[in-house]
Amino acid sequence: MITYEKLSKKPQVAKSLIGMALNEFDTFYAEFESTHEERLRTSQRTRRGQKKRQRGIGAGRKHKYDLRDRLLMTLFWLKAYTTYELLGFFYDLNKTNIEDNLLLILGTLESMATFEFERPTAERKKLHSVEEVMDAFPDVRLVIDGKEQRIERPTNKKDKDGKVQDRQKPYYSGKKKTHTIKNQVGVSPNGRIDAVSESVPGGSTHDLVLLRQTDLLSSLQDSEAAMMDKGYDGIASDYPDKKLYLPFKARRNHPLTEEQKAYNRFLAKYRIVVEHTMAQLNKFQVLVQRFRHQLSKHSGIFRIVASLVNRRIQLHPLKNYSLA
Repeated sequence: MITYEKLSKKPQVAKSLIGMALNEFDTFYAEFESTHEERLRTSQRTRRGQKKRQRGIGAGRKHKYDLRDRLLMTLFWLKAYTTYELLGFFYDLNKTNIEDNLLLILGTLESMATFEFERPTAERKKLHSVEEVMDAFPDVRLVIDGKEQRIERPTNKKDKDGKVQDRQKPYYSGKKKTHTIKNQVGVSPNGRIDAVSESVPGGSTHDLVLLRQTDLLSSLQDSEAAMMDKGYDGIASDYPDKKLYLPFKARRNHPLTEEQKAYNRFLAKYRIVVEHTMAQLNKFQVLVQRFRHQLSKHSGIFRIVASLVNRRIQLHPLKNYSLA
């Protein structure tokens, strides 16, 4: 099992196991502990249905592991994405205990996950330093891209009238040849994740459609621009007043000129910032392996991992992502 006592004896393995160094975990835990206690104090959760609690928060049987070790357990699960059975074997707990522990900790982690573009425009931080802007595109505020993840094939169910609901088709991606779920990510030029969409079916939702649904570009100020790949071709007509940088796309009987090809290559060198951030997300196996849990939980887990990546990037900024 991974406990704080054991990990403190071999701190060099902490990053591989939980995604952060031990000293970073100590700082994170102090913030998590206060948030978790406040959340439990103000929680209105019920035991069964709408029945009111008969005991106060924290009453009843105590947890086998303290809060610090349960946070470690959850971070390890996000990093390795083991089955509940395997995690239960490590911690000598049954599957139900593991699930209850994870859900409780994940609930607090999700409440801590906030992103820049969820705040009012007046409260958003502006980028000023040389390290935080692109020298060739100083007005770019967001680099936008989509991330797909494989899921278990959904099971078709019958509705009240006895008709079979096709729950598989919306998630089947012809491009990936599998069922997927998709999220949209908006990344600032310094690599920090500033916007995350809800999880949507990957087969029926094109990147362009998702961007229109989230209306993320409306959050940009007049002096701010966004950068995207050619999958978002056509979005400029929806936002004629916004400054958008997209690569040129070849069309039938209209191949790209050499100048357009050169511009696309130049633009790609700056878009690599979002690829670096995606690579940081992919260090957490919960966003890489086939997602095995309820799809309704995916949005929350994605937000948690994105916030953990942001903490890592804040401490260790990405380098050399915008060099031409």
